[in-house]
Amino acid sequence: MTSDSTASNPDMSSSSTSIETAFQLAKARYSSAGVDVDSALKKIAAIPVSLHCWQGDDVSGFENSGCEIGGGLAVTGRYPGKARSADELRADIQFALSLIPGTHRLNLHASYAETNGCRIERNELTPSHFENWIQWAHDRKLGLDFNPTYFAHEKAADGFTLAHTDRGIRQFWIEHGIACRRIAAAMGAAQGTPCVNNIWIPDGMKDSPVDRKGPRALLAESLDLIFAESLPAAHIVDAVECKLFGLGSESYVVGSHEFYLGYAITRQKALCLDAGHFHPTETIADKISSVLAYVPRLLLHVSRGVRWDSDHVVILTDDLQSIAQELVRGDFLDRVSVGLDFFDASINRIAAWVIGTRCLLKALLIALLEPVSVLRRFERDGDFTARLAMLEEIKTLPFGAVWDWYCLNSGVPAGPAWIEDLRHYERDVLSLRNSSLGSARDNTAAGLESAK
Repeated sequence: MTSDSTASNPDMSSSSTSIETAFQLAKARYSSAGVDVDSALKKIAAIPVSLHCWQGDDVSGFENSGCEIGGGLAVTGRYPGKARSADELRADIQFALSLIPGTHRLNLHASYAETNGCRIERNELTPSHFENWIQWAHDRKLGLDFNPTYFAHEKAADGFTLAHTDRGIRQFWIEHGIACRRIAAAMGAAQGTPCVNNIWIPDGMKDSPVDRKGPRALLAESLDLIFAESLPAAHIVDAVECKLFGLGSESYVVGSHEFYLGYAITRQKALCLDAGHFHPTETIADKISSVLAYVPRLLLHVSRGVRWDSDHVVILTDDLQSIAQELVRGDFLDRVSVGLDFFDASINRIAAWVIGTRCLLKALLIALLEPVSVLRRFERDGDFTARLAMLEEIKTLPFGAVWDWYCLNSGVPAGPAWIEDLRHYERDVLSLRNSSLGSARDNTAAGLESAK
């Protein structure tokens, strides 16, 4: 359904007509290539993307612990207007979702608990500290996912948590993991869909260690204790996340890809693959079919690595399209949860959400618009010439017209029209959070003006 404002605005009405005309022509083109566009649109509408709450406030959370983010994480930029409270963050997320087609989810970290100003230790967190989030999400039919927060804490200051040699510190983080699983299960019970609870820890060393085995034995032991409590599969999906290196852990990460792959297989947990957590020349697309041969489920954190930094805003790159193609070509969509994981404070934070999510959805729609059955037939028959030719020809099919129609039919702005909506929100809401927006806003305002 299109928005009510279309009927009262002649320019928008004309634009809608043009979009519909282009869509019908595109639909005919795709049909001639063996693609059912209506089926693709139905499938894309059923794929939820889990937006990461920490993009909206630079991974600050609401604990006010005074600790740096740490754990190999760093947010660059000081763009004005960041969310300072849960209410502001929820408002920003809701506005971002109004510019994104489809029905999606929100990924929360434990550090976003609302404790009424009281200091609650992380191993003492309960579902009650997330009641506002649960109710807010329920009212908007928005699914929630969750993460324990193993950073920005005095007991993580030396870079070790679940693999810490100090039994007391290790026990604290084990109890945090247990508490977070119960919170995630409560979220899943309240929303009627499983909450993905993803464990990532920063444990590692800056220089090469002598003992690589010991910390990994401790991590496996800690994880087993966290997962010991049986919780309903209808309420929670447990996932573990690997990483190649981080700031301060360049030489050794305890939770490496090989460690967590083995752990996920032997314990039958979901494995989280983050697109920015591997070598810059690696792509996670080729790992998907291999890993899903042995684990029950995958969680994908979609980000964009640039040199050493893994957390740039997602754009429509070849790597992103390769990930989407593998999910569709392998018929894996029902076994994979897809979320975003980046943080950029050098641009409007809401724009980062919108750009990243829309690009991920574009990649998925492009993949859904491939004539997969035709390509498979060529491959099965050994006609690799026709396979290559068809793969190149479909690159110029009018995907943009289908995307614009999907946006219009979902009641969100098509093309760059959402930038104007963002401008109004920045002027009417974000600017009020700062006494002076400074040159960053002036520069971006000029950029937005030129994009009109």
